[in-house]
Order: sequence, then structure tokens, then C-alpha cells
Amino acid sequence: MSENNISNEQNAEQQAPQAVAAETATPKAPVAKVETAHDDFDWSVDKRNVSSYSKEEKEKYDQTYDSTFKVFEENSLLTGTVVGLTNTDVVINIGFKSDGLISLNEFRDLPGLRIGDEVEVLVVEKEDRDGNLHLSRKQARQKRAWEKIVEVYKTGEVVTGTVTSKTKGGLIVDVYGMETFLPGSQIDVKPVTDYDQFVGKTMEFKVVKVNETIRNAVVSHKALIESDIEQQRVDIISKLEKGQVLEGTIKNITDFGAFIDLGGLDGLLYITDISWGRISHPSEVLQMDQKINVVVLDFDDEKRRISLGYKQLTPHPWDTLPATITEGAKVKGKVVNIEDYGAFLEIMPGVEGLVHVSEISWASTPINAKEFFKLGEEYEAVVVTLSKDERKMSLSIKQLTEDPWSTIETKFPVDSRHKGIVKNITPYGVFVELETGIGGMIHISDLSWIKRFNHPSEYTKVGSEIDVVILGIDKDNRKLSLGHKQIEEDPWNTFETIFPINSIHEGTVVKKDDKGATVQLQYGLEAYAPARHLRTEDEKPINVEDVKEFMIIEFDRSEKRILVSHTRVWEKAQAEEKQAVVREKKEEADKTRKAVKNIQGKVEKATLGDLGALAELREKLKQSEGGEEKSAQ
Repeated sequence: MSENNISNEQNAEQQAPQAVAAETATPKAPVAKVETAHDDFDWSVDKRNVSSYSKEEKEKYDQTYDSTFKVFEENSLLTGTVVGLTNTDVVINIGFKSDGLISLNEFRDLPGLRIGDEVEVLVVEKEDRDGNLHLSRKQARQKRAWEKIVEVYKTGEVVTGTVTSKTKGGLIVDVYGMETFLPGSQIDVKPVTDYDQFVGKTMEFKVVKVNETIRNAVVSHKALIESDIEQQRVDIISKLEKGQVLEGTIKNITDFGAFIDLGGLDGLLYITDISWGRISHPSEVLQMDQKINVVVLDFDDEKRRISLGYKQLTPHPWDTLPATITEGAKVKGKVVNIEDYGAFLEIMPGVEGLVHVSEISWASTPINAKEFFKLGEEYEAVVVTLSKDERKMSLSIKQLTEDPWSTIETKFPVDSRHKGIVKNITPYGVFVELETGIGGMIHISDLSWIKRFNHPSEYTKVGSEIDVVILGIDKDNRKLSLGHKQIEEDPWNTFETIFPINSIHEGTVVKKDDKGATVQLQYGLEAYAPARHLRTEDEKPINVEDVKEFMIIEFDRSEKRILVSHTRVWEKAQAEEKQAVVREKKEEADKTRKAVKNIQGKVEKATLGDLGALAELREKLKQSEGGEEKSAQ
């Protein structure tokens, strides 16, 4: 720019404020435009004497400049070129106004990385706090991997992954460079306990679950196996027929049976179809991974269930029953089941016989089969009935010995005395066993001559030894009538003389209720006092354990009953006391009467003094007679 131009600019700057001031000073007066020396000045020319761009030209040049850079957004994937390598970073050019730096740690999977190699990166930020371009290869790989995982999840494609480590509940699998979770239950169709054996292995998987929010994926190897097995199942079921014999491998044993792998399809072998004999658990016959032949019993196409049999491959034991097993033969068997009505003995696998409770003992008393038999124990028995067609057999243990009732009269005649064991107690009597198969009952009334029991347990207990007398024999019903009190003579014949009616004895109250009291007398004899006969002279109540005098008011030898009264004792004493007073007065009157007669006989002639004495004696006699009358009343 010339000096003249510079001078002109300075003059214009100096004159401009003056012009503004002049306008401000006279705002209302019209001012005529005054031409100056700088009106023709071109303001579009800068200090370098270069004209500025027009608006259209500026937009054109801006577009030209922007077209030299790639257009992209943050979080987008781009392919960049390695333009530099340092000890810590890789310089990447993505066509932006500046290059980006990525740590070498993100390229550990590419040990041979060189300048000029192209890599995929993710734009994290166009400009970070320092104004630098922020790129990431790790995040680019994760994003690309996630997109692939979501795609294969939707399409159901099979992916290949490497098991990198073990974690709680499963394994970590690297798929497309992204970590996914393989649950322990999805490793194999069989339960897996050792996860370490899979670490480092490359396997095929199927993505079974994705979570878009947290970018988490679950894979399964089991799903691929099941898919193959499903195809095998379809092939096997299409060829199945009832009665067909197949070879299988035992893959699982439970309490109710075993699951057999038929080559991709499982069948169930119930415990009842494993053996003709009774078994408590399938493991008694079968073992894990054992190969066995089984027969198809039934199958359901829709539910895909197959019922298998193992014992059906051998003949039923009843069809091959030995000729030695006939009615009347002795056999041995193991107790395999116990019911209330008896026990089942296994004579040979698949052949059982029932020992009914009535065939356990010759005794007529009921026997509890669950107390007599024990599972697994062996017993000898006699075959009573046998039906091969119905496959039933009844057995007897008691018939191994002679029926003791056939000679009952000889060994246990009436009135004979024996010792027995108390086996059972009921409210009405005691069941006593004299020997195996022989027993009878003592009625509660035959336990004692003296005492009356509310229950036999007051006198004896189960397991105790007791002396008995045979009172009667019922051979048809296999029953004996027994007595215990009959061991001794009936003491009531003697008691009748010791406890006559109106005799008074000392007794102890042992029980009492509203109706009366039980009183124990001498010799352990018990009597009963009704409530009205328990009234005392001083009206005080009689309590248990009180010792009082009682009068015998009733003695029934046939019913073995004695009634006593305490009230009669003191009433009798009072009556006797009154009678004594009457007798005393009567005796005094008799004496007076005799005295009067004596005086009358001796005096021939009465005098005034004698008459006075006689009158006095007569008055005493009258008073004495009057007193006797009152006492009599």
C-alpha cells in the first residue's frame, strides 16, 4: 500500500469523529452532504492492497477445503492406515485433519504390525480435552464382534470360540474377540463337574441369549449336541417296534429306575422291570455306563417316551418252577415285604409266597406280622396251596410243628395248675401264654378273691409270670378259660364267721366319691360304705386314709360283697346308753317297790309318823314310775 493511501486513511480516521460530533451537536437541523476527499475509498481492499472474498466465493472455497477430509461421526467404525510406530503407540491416519494414537496394548494379537497396514478402529472422540483425535482398536473389535454375535443369534448360526478361563458357574469363551459366558449346565448333555478340562479348547457354540443393554451374550455347546441327538431320536423312533431288542448304555440311575441311552434317545427302565425278584434299588443289579440289552415295552411318538424292560429277556420264574416245590413241601424264603395281614417270602427270584398271620403260630391270640418278621431274614415254611396259573403260593410256619391243640386235654386237663407269661391285657381280662400256641384268658373277676380291680393292669403287667388253673377247654375255638384266684381256697367261707352282721371292725378309707367309700378291713378285705352311712356323730366328713370303726350291715358270700356303716356304730352306742339309763331307773323303782312292801308287812297298826313315811315312799315310787314311762317313750 502507498504512503498516500496510508495518509488518507489516517486523515479519514481523524475526521470521522469530528463529523459524528457535528451531527450530534445539531441533530434537528438538516445537514447538507459535504463531499470529502475519501468518499471514493475502497473499503474492500485490506492493508495488503488485496481485495477480500465475496460470500459466494467464501462458501465455494470452504466446500473445496472440507472435501479434502473424510466425513464421519463419533462411535463409528473406520479403516485406518498405520503411518507410524513408537515404543508405546501406533499412529493411525483415518483421513482426518490430524492423526490418532492407539496404545500398542490393543495390538497384542498382531505381533507383525507394520507401517502401511490397514486396521479397523472406532472413533471415540473427534477431539478430546487436548484437542487430539481419540481412536480405539479394542472398542472397534468389541463393537464388530457384538454386531456379529447379534447377527448369528438371530440367524441361529454356529460359531467357533475358544474357552479362555473358568468362572463361577461356568466358563468364559472368546467369540469374535469378545468374552461370552458358557454356563456349566450348557457344556454337555451329561453333568460336568471338572471345568478345567475345557480351558484352552476351541469348540463350536450356539448363541442362546443376548442382552443388548449391557452387551452380554450366553453361548451353549449342549444345544448343538441336543440338536444332533434330536435328529437321531427322530430316526430311532421311526424304526421302533414293541418287543424290539436294543442295546443301550446306562447313563443315569435313580430310585425309581434307570435311564438307558439308545444312541441319541433315552428310554426309561422302571425298577419293576429290572428283575423278576424284588430289589430295593436299581444299583443292586445295574451299574453306570454298563451296556445291556433291553426290550421295548411301549413308546409314545408325541411325548417321545420309551418304556424298556430287562427282566422280560428271561423266562418268568413261575414258568420254570422246580418240580420239588409242591403242596406240603418244605421251602426256605427271605422276607421281602411285610403287611398287616402277613409277610411275603421270596422262595426264588420272582417266586413269592404269603405267610398269613393265622399261619404264623398255633396260638389263637392275634400276632402282629410286623413284630414277628424282619425284612431280609430267612424263614422255613410249608407250602399249603400252590397255583402256577395264578402265580400264587400260600405258606405256613406253624405247620412245621404238630398242632398242640390235638392233645390239649392230656397236657392241660381241667383243674391242673401251670405257670404262664402275660402276653396281653384288656379291660376285661389277661391273656396268658402257657407255651407256644397254647394260651387262654383270665377274666378280671378271677384274679383275686378279695380285691375288685377297675382294670387288670392294677394287678399285673405284660411279660410277668403268673400262676393259673385250667377252668375250661374250648377245643373247637382253641380257647382256654384260666383262673388265678383259684390257686387258693375261697376265703369267703372263713370271712363269714369273722365278719358277721352287726359286728364292728376297724377299717381304713382307701377310696371315696359322692356315692360312698371303699373301706379296707382286716386280711386285705375290702368293703363298701354308702354315703348315708358315712355320717359321723360330730358331723365332720370322713376323708381318704381316715381310720374309723365300721359295722357290718350286709355280707353276701356269693357276690363277694360286704356293706359297712360308720353311722350305725355311734347310733348303736347312743341307743345302748339310753337303754342303760332306763335299766338303772327301773332297778331303782323295783328297789323302792320292795321297800314299800316290806314296810307294809311289818306295820300292823299305822301311826301318824308311819303314815307320813309311807306317803313319802309312795311319792318316790310314783316319781320313779313316771321316769320309766318317759324313758320308754
